[in-house]
Amino acid sequence: MWTRQHKQRKTGRLIVPTLCAVFLAYFGFHAYHGEYGIYSKYRLQAQTVELEKQVAAIKAQRVELEQRARLLYDGSMEKDMLDEQARRSLNLSLADEVIVMQPRKAD
Repeated sequence: MWTRQHKQRKTGRLIVPTLCAVFLAYFGFHAYHGEYGIYSKYRLQAQTVELEKQVAAIKAQRVELEQRARLLYDGSMEKDMLDEQARRSLNLSLADEVIVMQPRKAD
C-alpha cells in the first residue's frame, strides 16, 4: 500500500479570505468613487447649486432686457431711450455734451 504524505501549507487557508478582501476593496472603491457613487452625488449637488446661480443671473438679465425692449416697442416709443440707443450704437455725441464714462458691470 502506498501512502503519500503531504506537507500542510498555510497559504491554502489564506486564499479565500484574500480573494474576499480584494472583492470587497474593489466594490467599496467603486461605491465611493464610481460614476454613481457617494462622491459623485456630492459633486453633482455642488454643480447643481452653481448652475442654479447661473440660471438666476441669466433670468435677471433677461427681465432687464425685456424691460428695456418694452420701452422701445411699447406703442409710444420713448424718445430718450431711442436717442440713447442710437448714440450708443453709432458711437456719436454732440459737441456741447458731457460724457461720463462708467465701468462695466461684472458679468
